Amino acid sequence: MYRKTILANGLRVITGSLEGTKAVTCLVLVKAGSRYETKDINGISHFLEHMFFKGAEKFKTAKAVSEAIDGVGGDFNAFTGKEYAGYYVKVASEQKLMALDVLSDMMLNARFDQVEIEKERGVIMEEFNMYQDTPMYQVAWNFERAIFGDQPIGWDEVGTKDVIKSLQREDFVKYKEMLYMPENMLVCIAGDIEHDEAVKLVEKYFPLEKIKKGVSFSAFDGAAIGGDKITLQSKKTEQAHLVCGVLGLPAEHPDHYVLKVLASVLGGNMSSRMFSAVREEKGLAYYISTGTEDYMDTGIMFTRAGVDVNRITDAVKAIVMEYDKIRHVEISEAELKKGKEFLKGKLILSLEDSEEVAQMGARHELLYGKLRTYNDIAKEIDAVKVSDIKRVAAALLKDDALYLSVIGPYEDKAMFEGCLKF
Repeated sequence: MYRKTILANGLRVITGSLEGTKAVTCLVLVKAGSRYETKDINGISHFLEHMFFKGAEKFKTAKAVSEAIDGVGGDFNAFTGKEYAGYYVKVASEQKLMALDVLSDMMLNARFDQVEIEKERGVIMEEFNMYQDTPMYQVAWNFERAIFGDQPIGWDEVGTKDVIKSLQREDFVKYKEMLYMPENMLVCIAGDIEHDEAVKLVEKYFPLEKIKKGVSFSAFDGAAIGGDKITLQSKKTEQAHLVCGVLGLPAEHPDHYVLKVLASVLGGNMSSRMFSAVREEKGLAYYISTGTEDYMDTGIMFTRAGVDVNRITDAVKAIVMEYDKIRHVEISEAELKKGKEFLKGKLILSLEDSEEVAQMGARHELLYGKLRTYNDIAKEIDAVKVSDIKRVAAALLKDDALYLSVIGPYEDKAMFEGCLKF
């Protein structure tokens, strides 16, 4: 499914073939997420993502970029995580030259005009405010800040107001030159594309002399240093929002897919344990799910929920009860099979889309130096046994291992202290 070529300057070209489509996604992925930041520039990765769309040499304004892609019915966007930033254009395959033209102009020739920086500063401040006003998102960031502590892997990607207000053009130029270098990025084209053609196109649109070598720079250590076990953000809301969970596993850990199946059984879908016990049986939550975040050297497993403000302690206790059950009593073979088939089925459905094919291939190659297909992943999922689920659950869900973050109309953390005991 995937093929890779490394150009002379170290830039990787990945292709993901996808039969039965006339679309392509062109993606540039860069190892330049928020865990590469220091406190004085926390948020620059995300701010920089915005600035790449604000004008370069050929497409001189944000409007010129959007008109070029809108004019052929394409989609374009970008995203910033803790370990990478991505920029993509998705178009009919006959428009792939235009997509690469726009992407390469952005990535190689962005001007970072100070006037545009000032304009975008206001946009990002409003994005910051939006997240503050959307507690179901903000509570997840609060949880990671608590469990990882005051270090880059624990900070929000959007950054702080003070940094957003202070960043200047020279900050963006310096950060780009440090991390946006050939060995630290790749171009992935997925969908209706042949590999050899893709390599030639990338060589044309991303010429070797245009991509400067940067300096060697590693992500900051992600070893958890931990904060408060319970974090409370008092806010007048009609629904309380919570995240309850534990430290998980790195993405390359041998038990990575055991943990994925465990999370699926606990809260991956509408017939999972959390959904059945907390929402259906007890009526305590509107939304509830269990999942994982998997980083290069660490991770988390968490359950997130939106609950009745008057019954939040009941909801937390119900979640903890399900954690306790799964660490002590082996799940059935039928439940194991359902959890595994759910994960595989969702992955197959996602890979019907060239954008998802591009992101999966690019992410595995960029972060872990390997291309993984559906068959590779399915084989690891299928290898998970009932005994593995209990073993990993018992190892992670230990006494005093739980963290809880809450946003809602509460003033006293003490009301939650008795909820996290197994």
